[in-house]
Amino acid sequence: MNVERGDDHMARSSRRNAPLVHPEIEDFDVLDVLHALADPTRMTIVRTLLADPERACGTFPVDVAPSTLTHHFRVLREAGVIHQREDGNRRWTTLRRDDLDARYPALLDTIVSSYERQATAPDPATSSQA
Repeated sequence: MNVERGDDHMARSSRRNAPLVHPEIEDFDVLDVLHALADPTRMTIVRTLLADPERACGTFPVDVAPSTLTHHFRVLREAGVIHQREDGNRRWTTLRRDDLDARYPALLDTIVSSYERQATAPDPATSSQA
């Protein structure tokens, strides 16, 4: 049986990736940024980029499926938190720190330092009372 196929049935290797969406600074929404930073996996991505300014997408210290990681990158990218660029078959990720600081001064530092303090604070439920 010979079925004619249109462009939407191209082999995966022949398809072009959709262009990556990166909002302009004036289009950042503080609620989108806060939502993007409200997930532990996404905070790991942001904290990793604070220490290492550019990383290939598969090199982040997270334990999630590739499709889930792609979702986390999309949330961060569309909120304006990260920038991604393609180079051959690799996608590189950087933090849009200057853009975030220009739009929302000290917001990123405040959230990251609060997150780190919370992560290292003793758990009151497991602390023994004297």
